[in-house]
Amino acid sequence: MADTAAATTAATNGSERNIQSTNGELHQLVDRLSTGVVGRVREIELTVAAISADRHIVIEGPPGTGKSTLLRAVARELGIGFEFVEGNAELTPARVVGHFDPARVLSDGYDPDVFVPGPLASALRDGSLLYIEELNRIPEETLNVLITVMSEREITVPRLGRLEAAPGFRLVAAMNPFDAVGTARISGAVYDRMCRIAVGYQSTDDETLIVRRAVGLEPTEETQAPTDWIGLVVELVRATRSHPDVRVGSSVRGAIDMVFVATSLAELRELPVLAPKVSLDAALVALSGRIRVREGTTRTPEEIITELWEATFNRSTGDGGGDPEGKAVAPNGATTSP
Repeated sequence: MADTAAATTAATNGSERNIQSTNGELHQLVDRLSTGVVGRVREIELTVAAISADRHIVIEGPPGTGKSTLLRAVARELGIGFEFVEGNAELTPARVVGHFDPARVLSDGYDPDVFVPGPLASALRDGSLLYIEELNRIPEETLNVLITVMSEREITVPRLGRLEAAPGFRLVAAMNPFDAVGTARISGAVYDRMCRIAVGYQSTDDETLIVRRAVGLEPTEETQAPTDWIGLVVELVRATRSHPDVRVGSSVRGAIDMVFVATSLAELRELPVLAPKVSLDAALVALSGRIRVREGTTRTPEEIITELWEATFNRSTGDGGGDPEGKAVAPNGATTSP
């Protein structure tokens, strides 16, 4: 009895050590990911936990909130194979699963060597992550194939046979909210087989850090694009998301583009980046195509961006005119002349 109790205690202690070791590795993984994916500690933890638990995942949130970046980073750090699929209305089951090479079928028949595996077949074979971007843009017949795979961990291909999932296979997906243009509602059958992680926009500080990193500018560096100006750009972009005439505002990508365009335009026009002839035109170029105005409004994207630019930059700089010295009224059109 004593030997049995001792053996049980040793096994229990060994299991605890294994769990602690695994937990320690997961903590290190989360720490590494947090340095590269800004403002997403909670989402990183949830994603790592779900993948470690061998669950399928869908991350849902607005464009430009780091969904793809997060999933790619997790796969990279875990050393897991990664099969990428871009979701769209043309994504047929054959494109996802794979197909027989028509030319070789004529000469060799439906031999397994003639089958050209698609991303799903490759992920099943290799035990990889099948990453689908824009899940709610996929046709229903293709979604039905994915439902079968998530439920049964296998699929039967005509003339080829059954493809079983190797250990490690998981479906991970990202998608925009339903009301985004071109999206469709995901059925309950899909949600019932996946863990859902909802994400929103990062904080102002996080988005500012994202822009600084994207343009290669650290907070302490002195360049032509001062960090306080980058803060104004982020504030302007965030204001597009709450404007009453805007249905969909800009993501942080708009702020990144505005900084790049303004920096280049400042050199071209030989003006500082804070000059209205630079920053307003850069805002119009970077943001007017990214916002979606509400139905029924008579205002143009250019008018809305100009209004928000004036509210942000005039208030912050105290003048915001239209010449290099900033003494004229800001223009209202899509472009300004130097």
